[in-house]
Order: sequence, then C-alpha cells, then structure tokens
Amino acid sequence: MGININKRINIRRCSSEDRLNWDQYLLEHSHGNFYQHYDWRGINERNFRHECYYLIAEENNRLVGLFPLVFIKSKLFGKILTSMPFVNFGGLCSDSEEINALLVKELTKITKQCNADYLEIRTLNSVSDNLPTSLHKISMTLDLNPDSDIIWNGFKSKHRTNIRRVYKKNVYVKQGHLELLDDFYTLISKSWKNLGTPIYKKSYFEDILNTFPDKTKIFIAYLDDKPIATAFNGYYKDIVEGMWAGSLPEYRSLQPNYVLYWEMIKDSCENGYKHFHLGRSTSDTGAETFKKKWNAYPKQLYWQYILNNQSDIPQLNVTNAKFKLAIKIWKKLPLSVTTLIGPLIARSIP
Repeated sequence: MGININKRINIRRCSSEDRLNWDQYLLEHSHGNFYQHYDWRGINERNFRHECYYLIAEENNRLVGLFPLVFIKSKLFGKILTSMPFVNFGGLCSDSEEINALLVKELTKITKQCNADYLEIRTLNSVSDNLPTSLHKISMTLDLNPDSDIIWNGFKSKHRTNIRRVYKKNVYVKQGHLELLDDFYTLISKSWKNLGTPIYKKSYFEDILNTFPDKTKIFIAYLDDKPIATAFNGYYKDIVEGMWAGSLPEYRSLQPNYVLYWEMIKDSCENGYKHFHLGRSTSDTGAETFKKKWNAYPKQLYWQYILNNQSDIPQLNVTNAKFKLAIKIWKKLPLSVTTLIGPLIARSIP
C-alpha cells in the first residue's frame, strides 16, 4: 500500500513487477549505480535471508526516485538497515532534493518501525546536510581512455618499471567468469583470513556471477600455474567497479598486483569504459597510496545515518579497538575453520 506523503509524490515498497521500470530508471539516471540494480535484492534474500525494503517514489505514476535497503538482524552486531551491505556503496537515486527529503522521512519511519539501531546510507552523493555523516571512506577513481597507451604513458617511469619487472617474473593474468570461481575463492579466503576478515560463502559469489553474467568478471594473476592474486569486478554503464580483491601473503614481495591491475585497466580501456573505481578505500591507508600510483584520484563517499537506538555514529569497522582481539585470533585459525564459520559471521557485517 502506498504512502501519500504529499499531494504529488507517492512512496511505496516495490515488487518484482516494478523490476523493469526500476532498472530502466537507474540506467537513464546520472546517479544510478551498479549496486542499486534490482537483482541485488534476490541475491541478498537468497544468500543471507535478509529482508529487503525496496522503495520507489512516484509522481503521476512515473518513477522519480528509488532506494534499495537491506535489514540485517544480528545477535552480534544488532539490528542494522543498510544501503547497500557487502558491496562498495548503494544509496538512493532521485530526481530532486525534495524527493530525497521525502525518502529520508519515510526511511526514518521504517527505522523506528523495525526498531533498528540505525540506518546507514552508503552513497556517492550526500543525501542530506542534516544527517550525521562519516567521511572516512573514498572511492579511488581512474579516468580511462580508449587508447590504453595514453594511460600507460601517463604513469611515472618508476611505476612502468615496476609493472615490467613483475611481467619478467613470469606472472600472467587470466580473465573469465564461473570457470575461475574456484581459484578466486581459494585466494580470497586465504587473503581475508590473513586480514582477520570473515569470508562469505562461495555460493554468494557464484550467485552474483550467475545473476549478472554480462556485468561481472574475475581476473587472476598466476605465477607459472599457481594463482597468487585476484580481483572481482562489476561493469555498469561506462564504469568499472572494483568489488573484491586479494592475494597470497607469501607472494607479496613479488607484487603481482602491478600486473593484475594493469591488465584490468587495459581491458577496461579496450572495452570502452570511461572510469574505473579501484575499490573502496579508507582514507590515508596503504591501499589509497597504491591506487594513487595508477593516477587514480579520491572520490568522497558519504556514510550517512538515521540513528534510532544509539546516539553516536556506529564504529563497526576493523579500526575499532574492541575488535582487535577477535581479528588477532581469527588470523591464527586454520583456513578450514574460517571458511566454515566465516559465512555465519560475515552475513551480519554490512
């Protein structure tokens, strides 16, 4: 049932019948992004059993705004509404600030009705100046060119030398899809364990690949025949989204990411993409420093909050001191254990 917030605009929860209109609106809107795609709803429901609130705003039966939202209920971390969990960002998409305000008003109602601790909006563009906001996350963005040589020649000579050095060590890269999933999952599981981060089930990544067969791709760097580094990318409009990446710590000194990233950048140029989001990063970290070597620049991400059962912006991240011991213990567990119990924890960490 719709909620008539004012005389012109109606906000309601959408159904599968709205899917085509939802995705067409995103495709045509300048602020529409990959993580707002309607099919993420099914992925989150199937793999995590999370309830989803997908809201649309209509004016004269014409879609003028949307907001994908996932409700995570966890005994460990509380009740959290997020857009979007497990990926780089999400947020709302609308035709005006007025519609933004109406959607935020409705989201406030939902937060109270669900008795959620808070609602977190992860977005490329600030939704409201009146919401508590964290600016600790950035998206390192590289502008591409159809001629990859122009990108190559724009690198510092030392950076080009580093890339050539890794090629000379017999590192090469394969790109593909489901056929590379096993190698990808092995690498990402070991990499995340080394970081102290719980991993998702392999079936989650498989579902994403099956749901978006023409919008996803896996890259893997090999030394001889051994997989040593990997990345999982999304492709939407003219943007490449670096979603997940990892490498084996014992090959860190070899620096396979130099070849891995260059192969991904070159492929993106050749396929006509204009921008590459090199994954979400925390400001002033080693990840940001590495991505700057590719001439990527920081694009601010906005973490904005509707607080309900707490008064301060939440600190559910690896830099929080209260998680230090858990992370330290996790790193020491056998891989067989972390891949078994990791998905049970990861589903609750947005």
